[in-house]
Amino acid sequence: MTAQRWFERCANCGAFMLAGLALWLPSGYSYGAALLLLTAVVSAPWWCRSPAPRAAWWLALVFACMAVLWMLDMDATGDWGSMDRPLKYLLALPCIFCLMRFAPHASCLWTGIALGAAGGGLIGLYQTQWQGLSRANGFTNAIQYGDLSLLLALMSGLLLLVQYRRWQPWQRWLLALAVLLGGVGSALSQSRGGWLALVLVLPVSAWLLARTIGPRRVCWGLCALLLGVVVLAQMPVVGQRFDQARQEVQTYREMGDDSSSVGQRLAHWRLAWEMGRERPLTGWGRTGYMQEKVRRVAAGLVRPSVLTFGHVHNEVLDLFVKRGIFGVLLLLLFYGTALALFWPTAARIRDATGKIDKEALSLCLVGVSMPLSYIGFGFTQVFLAHNSGNMFYLFMCPLVLAALQRRRSGGPGPS
Repeated sequence: MTAQRWFERCANCGAFMLAGLALWLPSGYSYGAALLLLTAVVSAPWWCRSPAPRAAWWLALVFACMAVLWMLDMDATGDWGSMDRPLKYLLALPCIFCLMRFAPHASCLWTGIALGAAGGGLIGLYQTQWQGLSRANGFTNAIQYGDLSLLLALMSGLLLLVQYRRWQPWQRWLLALAVLLGGVGSALSQSRGGWLALVLVLPVSAWLLARTIGPRRVCWGLCALLLGVVVLAQMPVVGQRFDQARQEVQTYREMGDDSSSVGQRLAHWRLAWEMGRERPLTGWGRTGYMQEKVRRVAAGLVRPSVLTFGHVHNEVLDLFVKRGIFGVLLLLLFYGTALALFWPTAARIRDATGKIDKEALSLCLVGVSMPLSYIGFGFTQVFLAHNSGNMFYLFMCPLVLAALQRRRSGGPGPS
C-alpha cells in the first residue's frame, strides 16, 4: 500500500470516528481528532510540499486568531491551565492542511454522522430507562450532549433529503431512524436551549434546499419533520420543560426569582450587559469578570446566584463582558468564515455539465448547519467553553471542507 492510500485511510477512519463515536464513548470525539493529529504529524513531509487551497488558509487563519483570543484567558495570573483551549485550536491547524492533501471520502462522514445520531438516542434511552437518570447526559453534561445529538440528527436529515434517490430502501430507513434517535437523545437531555437552534437552522436549510433540489422534496421533508416533532412532543419531559420555562420566565419577571435555570440565565445576561457597557472595548478579562462579580455581590448590587458559573450562558455576551466588542467580532468571524466556505454556491455544487452534484450539496449543507447550530446553541449556553463543543467544531469543519475539495477536484488532492 502506498503512503498516499495509507494516509487517506487514516483520514477516512478519523472522519468516521469523530462523528460516529462522538456520543458513544467518554470523549468519543477525541479519538478521531487524535488519529487525525497523529496522521498530520507522520505525513508532514508529504502535505507540507503540497499547495493548499485558499479555503484552508482562511479556516486556519480564523482558528489561529481564536487561539490567540483564548490565550488572553491567562490574564495577569499566568494560569497555564488556561492554555488547554487555545492548544486545541493550534493543534487543529496541521490537521487542516493534512486533510487537504489526504482528503476523506464523504461516505465515511455519512456513516459516522448517522451512527453518531443513533448513539444520541440509544444512550439517552439507556440512561433514562435503565439507569433511571432524570436527564440523559451521555458522558458530558446534558446540554452539550443534547445539542450535539440534535446537530447530528439535523445532518442525517439533510443527507436523507438531498441524496434520497441514491440510497437503497434499507439505507433510507436507517437514516430516518438515525434522525429520530438523534431527536430522542435531544429530547431526553431536556436541553431546551438547543431546540432554539431549530428556529435558525430549519428556515435557512429549507430555503437552500428549495433553491437547489426543488420545493417538492422540501415539502415532504417538512411533513416528515412535523410528524417527528409531534411524536417527540408526546414525550412527557418535553411538555414539562416548556411549561417549566414559561413559569420560570414569569416568576423572574414578577418576583425577580433567579434561583431557577431561566432565572439564572436572565440574571447573568443582565449583569454581563451592564458590565460590558462599562468596558466595551477591552472587556474585563476572565479573572476581572469573576472578581468584579464577587465585589458586586458583596456590595449587594447583584444577587449571589451570578457566582454559580464562570460564564454568562450566552456565547456573545460572555465574550462581550470578557473581551469587549473585538472579541464579539472575532466570534462572528469564526462562525461567518465557515458559513462562507460552505455556502452552496453554483461553483461548489454544480459539475462541469451544470448539473447539481448531490454529494457536494450535502457536504455544503452539513457544513452550513454547523455554524448556524452553534450560533443557536450559544444563545443559552457558552458552547465553546466545553471540550466537546470545541473539538467537534474544530475537526468536523476541516473534514467536511476537505471532502468537499476532494469532490470538486475529482481526486484526493487540493483544488
